[in-house]
Amino acid sequence: MSDCKLRTNRFVIAILLTVLSGMAGATEQAQQRRDARDVRQDTRQDSRQTKQDCRAANQQSNSGCRQDKRQSKQQGRETARDIKY
Repeated sequence: MSDCKLRTNRFVIAILLTVLSGMAGATEQAQQRRDARDVRQDTRQDSRQTKQDCRAANQQSNSGCRQDKRQSKQQGRETARDIKY
């Protein structure tokens, strides 16, 4: 093979390897984002249920139940951040 063709082949191989390695990282990152989103969605439902249970049991005032819901959602956000980053 000529020297020019050899360099061209090496260049093409290097580009392909770069692209393929970038795709694998993007796929992993996408999965992390999906997992984090699922955690946040589950947290929303759990927070709603926490507030409803609190109000039904008449344990606290409405504002107290609201605060419990906020804390629950914040914990879910932190968990999602841990997964994502």
